[in-house]
Amino acid sequence: MRIWFAGGCFWGTQHYFRKIRGVTSVRAGYANGNGENPTYEQVYTDSTGFAETVEIEYDPAEASLEFLVEMFFLAIDPLSLNRQGGDEGTRYRTGIYYSSEKDLPVIRRVFDSWQSRFSSPLAVEVLPLENFFPAEEYHQNYLEKNPGGYCHLRPELFALAKNPEKIRNYILALREFTALAAGEKDSLALMANAAAILKERMGFFWVGFYLANGSGSSAVLSLGPFQGPPACMRIPYGKGVCGTALAKKQTIIVPDVEAFPGHIACSSLSQSEIVVPVFGPAGEVTAVLDIDSMEKDAFGEPDASFLERFVKAMTQN
Repeated sequence: MRIWFAGGCFWGTQHYFRKIRGVTSVRAGYANGNGENPTYEQVYTDSTGFAETVEIEYDPAEASLEFLVEMFFLAIDPLSLNRQGGDEGTRYRTGIYYSSEKDLPVIRRVFDSWQSRFSSPLAVEVLPLENFFPAEEYHQNYLEKNPGGYCHLRPELFALAKNPEKIRNYILALREFTALAAGEKDSLALMANAAAILKERMGFFWVGFYLANGSGSSAVLSLGPFQGPPACMRIPYGKGVCGTALAKKQTIIVPDVEAFPGHIACSSLSQSEIVVPVFGPAGEVTAVLDIDSMEKDAFGEPDASFLERFVKAMTQN
């Protein structure tokens, strides 16, 4: 099976996907442009319409298309038009290109899920593959030949690619919860199932929700459905990680809870934390999803990307 990803500079994108089990071959090249057999110098002028792209061959028994598309989105800035990292131009646009119409529903499902995180449209094109030409040999596996070479991807992504079980578990958890949430309007029932699924699938130390009561700076978070040991009953606005997420209306990742100013220690076993706000129809925060780990630095942008889509699935009915 094959799929094509344009993710900015193909040096880093090829190196990233080569580390994923189930990917059998990755070629750097140029896709969906005008003419044949373009050179790097021609593509660099941005006059050919080609995008730097990697062609991926994979074994679907080990790496599903859904998983690969998720990994692609984790490696890009999906809102950035014609720019990834320090590279700018139409040759660095982001895109997913397919040769089989059977792949489109899977691609669209992941695309729409990512779109739910943002109010702005994604700058990622999804198109049939028109053409693909391999890049020059010196571009192939460039970062293996030149370990200190330029790469626009964050270093932690390569570790994630080598050990992506957390991502596979998130995919299963999100799929399971989305199916359960369809048509359900009882917010407490949704929170209860969300906490249970995340606890069971991901093995987090504590997973739960705090419900927002009141408005503005007088609001207080009250303990809602959760999985794990007993927790704080109430958290004031702007206090601790949860209260700060309520006040700032944004996801907060805390690598070390002891270093967070004003941290509220509901459990001494908690070492790191992520809190994701749940928004109501008017943009108000109605609750927060709070997740704790017994390990430091357990959460990052990949966690935020899935958990924000988790809470979005709760509010789409």
